[in-house]
Amino acid sequence: MDFQLFMNDVVQAGRKEMTEAGYQELKSADEVDELLNKPGNTFVMINSVCGCAGGIARPSAAYMKNYEVQPDNYVTVFAGQDREATERVRSYFEGYEPSSPSFALLKDGKIQTMIERHEIEGHEPIEVVQKLEKAFDQYFK
Repeated sequence: MDFQLFMNDVVQAGRKEMTEAGYQELKSADEVDELLNKPGNTFVMINSVCGCAGGIARPSAAYMKNYEVQPDNYVTVFAGQDREATERVRSYFEGYEPSSPSFALLKDGKIQTMIERHEIEGHEPIEVVQKLEKAFDQYFK
């Protein structure tokens, strides 16, 4: 199998998993700015082809759609694929280095906190979910 075709399949499966969970894909800098310049709470999932994205981050992100505390927006960008959108959304994450997969919680376009790759990779999904629940409770209630 051609490696590029394989990677396209992995990317498409990762995209589909997040959109089926109810996340809005942002694919351009304009889409990022339009959404983040509106008032409200936004949960951003930085998607990637990394194994920890597929096995830990995406299922954890999907679970959060069922949590009692809900932000106004659930969005996702795909690192390494939607470069313009990913670069732009990361420009809102002041004080944080690029990390994928990762999660960002924003209020009125201002970063509140992040859960970075090192807090996802090597952890059980339930541990990541618990970190997300704690962050939702702290920043989105």
